[in-house]
Amino acid sequence: MIPEEIFKRRRNHNNTPESVLLIIANYIVFFASLTLFTSRNHVNWFFWVVLGCLALYNFFTIRRNREEYNRVTTIAYLSSLVVLVAVFFIFRGMP
Repeated sequence: MIPEEIFKRRRNHNNTPESVLLIIANYIVFFASLTLFTSRNHVNWFFWVVLGCLALYNFFTIRRNREEYNRVTTIAYLSSLVVLVAVFFIFRGMP
């Protein structure tokens, strides 16, 4: 009696889309590395290594889940990246 699609949807971490999980992972890794490897006057080289690894992770995750990224999801992902860049410059300017 229950449609078969209901059970297929439960595979993805209780229906959380991969794009949302990717955005959350980006924020967690970015804020942790920002806290650990930057100060007001200096950015450690390891911060850039972490961001490079995060970019590779994003590339392969988006490539693996390409069918999920429609126009709305792509706009949300790109706007989250813009917010991360803005947060970097805001935190660098704070005393």
